[in-house]
Amino acid sequence: MICFPNAKINLGLNVVSRRLDGYHNIETVFYPIPIKDALEVIVADKESFTQTGIPIGGAPEKNLAIKALSLLRERCAVPPLDIYLRKAIPFGAGLGGGSSDTAFMLRLVNEVCRLGLSLEELEETAQSVGADCPFFIRNTPVFASGTGNVFTPVTLSLKGYHLCLVKPDVTVSTPEAYAMITPAEPAVSPKDSIAMPVRDWKGRLTNDFEPPVFDRHPVIGAIKERLYKEGAVYASMSGSGSSVFGLFEEPAGLKELFAPHFVWEGELP
Repeated sequence: MICFPNAKINLGLNVVSRRLDGYHNIETVFYPIPIKDALEVIVADKESFTQTGIPIGGAPEKNLAIKALSLLRERCAVPPLDIYLRKAIPFGAGLGGGSSDTAFMLRLVNEVCRLGLSLEELEETAQSVGADCPFFIRNTPVFASGTGNVFTPVTLSLKGYHLCLVKPDVTVSTPEAYAMITPAEPAVSPKDSIAMPVRDWKGRLTNDFEPPVFDRHPVIGAIKERLYKEGAVYASMSGSGSSVFGLFEEPAGLKELFAPHFVWEGELP
């Protein structure tokens, strides 16, 4: 059986406070987008894992989806599997590709092996892998707080908007990005900002990581500026970077403009 783990973007991201455990409390809105990997799982006589597409390197057991499978086996009897993962979502981009693979692995194995786990049980296992992994179990827009693991459903549809997402050949270290932030309560919560028309988001729906990341990697800030210049009604860096997206009311046709960066364009469903 095959499925297609999708990416997400952050609509606003505010670092609210530093926690006693060393992590940070944040506020953001996760929104699913149709940039997709492909994941296939087949019951087999012997376990195997094959990864193609964008190379991610490292031992298979360090892959988040394989970690999720190991955790699932701690609570359920799962037979050997042939696993095929084709990566198309850039990593180190703030798009949640690894988290999505994690959640979709849990959902797919639950279905293929008829484990009968509820969505809540799948979310609990996903949470053990990473804070934003549970988001992809239900895969609908949410306001995320806590460390990005407390979800409140939101009524938001960007259907019909055209997305242009650009990922330069730059890697932003998430711990390094957090080290450059001074936590503070936002003037307006992302949950309130997204209730406004998209054209009113600029200047209100903000990402706290942008100023320090743009200062260290000017190419990322330049992409955001160019998206606005080309007519985006809203543009932002996703997560701690390095991808930047623009929302357009009409098709943008910017692939050649942003070459040789990774560029994805399409209408949001």
